[in-house]
Amino acid sequence: MRDKIGKNDQQNQSLDMIWGKSSPVVSVVGYSGSGKTTLLEKLISELTQRGYAVGTIKHDVHGFEMDKPGKDSWRHKKAGASATIISSPYQIGMVRDVEHDHSPEELMALLPDMDIILTEGYKQENLPKLEVFRSEVHKAPLFKGDKSLLALISDDPIDLGVPRFSPGDGIKLADFLIMHFNLSKAVALTHTKAAS
Repeated sequence: MRDKIGKNDQQNQSLDMIWGKSSPVVSVVGYSGSGKTTLLEKLISELTQRGYAVGTIKHDVHGFEMDKPGKDSWRHKKAGASATIISSPYQIGMVRDVEHDHSPEELMALLPDMDIILTEGYKQENLPKLEVFRSEVHKAPLFKGDKSLLALISDDPIDLGVPRFSPGDGIKLADFLIMHFNLSKAVALTHTKAAS
């Protein structure tokens, strides 16, 4: 399908080069209320401050409403549009109907220029995982003995045979991911807003 996207062979070669880059994908997993989103915020901030391009994918098995009721793009979708894109000089957003739950591998094509892709969720996928665990939320970690577990993020003194980081230690966790995946920085996407 992607070879039909470009208008000519040169453009298709450029697209293949972009899509050919394999960014590491890491799933942040854990029970509801364990602190996954808070950890992701710290990790994203730490990596981007160091100049890395970070993409994220949030998995929601229950569905979601991204647009604001009453706004034009929301009205387009509610009127029956199969896909709606909203665009500004600084960002784009898209809501599109799909026929199946897309895997991170399928969604990576939408994030071609990222140094690392962090997902929240996707517990069942065979991806490297960072498990956030709090004993106040659940009695035992989800991925004890799982070969896909890269690290445990917990203040509880648990040894799962993988590195353990405190939930507040985004710096050491970022260091770990940079070393583990030998991350290199992509060309940063930058923009400046026009003065009003």
